[in-house]
Amino acid sequence: MRHPNKIFIGLSVLIQVLFFSCTDKSNQGKKPNVIFILVDDLGWNDLGYTGSKFYESPHIDTLSNYSFQFTNAYSASPVCSPTRASIMTGKHPSRVNITDWIPGNDPKDKLLLGPQDLDGLPLEEITIAEELKSSGYNTFYVGKWHLGSEGSYPEDHGFDINIGGFEKGSPMGGYYSPYKNPKLSDGPEGEYLTDRLTNEALGLINNRDSSKPFALFLSFYNVHTPIQANLEHVDYFKEKLSKISDNVVRTRDEGEAVTRLNQTNAEYASMVYAVDENMGKLIKFLKDNDLYENSLIIFTSDNGGLSTLRRVAPTSVYPLRAGKGWLYEGGIKIPQLIKLPRESKKVIVDDLTVSYDLFPTILDVLGIKNRNEIDGRSIMPVLKDKSKIDRENIYWHFPHYHGSLWKPGSAIRSRDWKLVLHYESNEAELFNLKDDPEELNDVSTLFKEEKERLLDQLNKMKRETNANSVSINSKI
Repeated sequence: MRHPNKIFIGLSVLIQVLFFSCTDKSNQGKKPNVIFILVDDLGWNDLGYTGSKFYESPHIDTLSNYSFQFTNAYSASPVCSPTRASIMTGKHPSRVNITDWIPGNDPKDKLLLGPQDLDGLPLEEITIAEELKSSGYNTFYVGKWHLGSEGSYPEDHGFDINIGGFEKGSPMGGYYSPYKNPKLSDGPEGEYLTDRLTNEALGLINNRDSSKPFALFLSFYNVHTPIQANLEHVDYFKEKLSKISDNVVRTRDEGEAVTRLNQTNAEYASMVYAVDENMGKLIKFLKDNDLYENSLIIFTSDNGGLSTLRRVAPTSVYPLRAGKGWLYEGGIKIPQLIKLPRESKKVIVDDLTVSYDLFPTILDVLGIKNRNEIDGRSIMPVLKDKSKIDRENIYWHFPHYHGSLWKPGSAIRSRDWKLVLHYESNEAELFNLKDDPEELNDVSTLFKEEKERLLDQLNKMKRETNANSVSINSKI
């Protein structure tokens, strides 16, 4: 006679198999949901899985173990608004004519005058939200927008609901209520902005029209200035800092600015940890509500970390050169993860990718035909069969002065080569990133043909995207 416990265990296993089989089949018939997480100013190595020894991000690190990890992901710009415009449209910032943060920095006492770019995303641009909405998706936007004022808010660009997105690029009231945000009501005293935005996002998912798939764009204001400690976690990082040997700020000069070389800011660390804590809350919610497996999850940043300023900056992206606002690697290289629906595997991707690739990639994953003329290339060939992205070059155009003390310029990467063109001096630097990832050795005089080839390619791409340009300041 069979033991009754064995019969019970056998039935239990059978029930579980049938349950998960039914769950898998029901999910397979549904369109995937989209969860797009954009962290503001998050540096290339501000996370545990990207190499930080001081900051901690256990939930994001766990997600990375089930995602495609991009080692050569780039933002479309070294500042926020142009990258955000490129994510929304799939286009190079030059083509949209948003090449500076909004409203930008336009000094009149410099050698050059920056171009007059747009202060809002044009309504005629077709956004990823509009594409998804027309394909039957609920579209939600929560958090930082920074792509225009009233009349050009997320709800004007295809999002059904907008919570917290308006024209400002930093939290006007800081990270604790009252927020001074016309799109976000104040919470109770002591409420933390990142917690609030996550809770709002979960509420939208929970109260959605469940007959439709949803697309959530959750855009944290963290870790943008003001650097304001998360009070729940800052003491932990102060204590941790006191116990590590490399706890004295180290810097080196970068032109007229200073670049931080090590991560020792406990306040900043607490802000990174707050993002991670809320990522954990979001993922747990998705799993608890049987939404995780059938979701496309994208996690990325809008530009490099703020490591270069006139004063000591809050973070370090060393060994990369410079940081936010600069066209060296520190200003444009970013962390990026993509978890595909119904797939959970860690894959390292070394291909060059850039922010405007995410637009066609989302549509490709969802099986939606792209009907726009865009600059982005879908990453799906890399994700599905490990073929290469059909692209030779990526270029950046930032013809503006910036508070980080960057001066107007452009740059282009082609395979292992990187050229940075400075408009004030009209001089170009050439680096081989394979041999010199820190961009410390300008080899433009040794490889003149390569320099000229890249200059030609850069000028060609500027023409193709109708890039704006600087002018000489006749009053200087």
